[in-house]
Amino acid sequence: MATLEIKDLHASVVTDEGSKEILKGVDLTVRSGEIHAIMGPNGSGKSTLSYAVAGHPKYEVTSGEVLLDGENVLEMSVDERARAGLFLAMQYPVEVPGVSMSNFLRSAATAVRGEAPKLRHWVKEVKEEMSKLDISPDFAERSVNEGFSGGEKKRHEILQLNLLKPKIAILDETDSGLDVDALRVVSQGVNEFAASNEVGVMLITHYTRILKHVKADRVHVFAGGRIVESGGAELADELEESGYVKYTEKADKAPA
Repeated sequence: MATLEIKDLHASVVTDEGSKEILKGVDLTVRSGEIHAIMGPNGSGKSTLSYAVAGHPKYEVTSGEVLLDGENVLEMSVDERARAGLFLAMQYPVEVPGVSMSNFLRSAATAVRGEAPKLRHWVKEVKEEMSKLDISPDFAERSVNEGFSGGEKKRHEILQLNLLKPKIAILDETDSGLDVDALRVVSQGVNEFAASNEVGVMLITHYTRILKHVKADRVHVFAGGRIVESGGAELADELEESGYVKYTEKADKAPA
């Protein structure tokens, strides 16, 4: 059983004008077998949380702790965090021209697993996972995300998730830009992975539509750089009905 503990996390983003504080004391614990939905309006700091935990160099953690099974994630390099069991599916997956999906996936699996997968078994494993996500086999030889639609990029993020089998998966607005069919396929991939592996999921979104497909154990409202409310699935229903105004006002009134 894995546990990710985020304790009083403060982080800033480096801009041309200087450093700007975004996270203002985030506390969150995600355990294996749990799906936590992080919901909030644009600009509330949700994506900053994901990047700070993953180790993006643009974001500077100024205080607080991030522990994975008691180990200090903040002292690890980005690749060390991945090998320790952290996975980040990005809102806007980048294109990597000249690197085929098949080579990229096998290199990533080799780094995480500590040895190269045996080729015959690996090819079978990849084909099976691609089939589940309705990904055409010929995509394996295309450059990473180059010319892919938004839905295709997100399906490949879930493909990586299924192949790398992390302890904690952070999905940053995986539902962004998906049509109805792609949302269904991606959500099914998340559900199957969560059900068949001892993994904790942090699902970041500002829409409730993905939560009609993926059942969250806990829902957290993110506003003003921190979690201002937590609850069950009923909290997402309330947000669908009433929006974030009440919680953004609460964040504005909170002490700095």
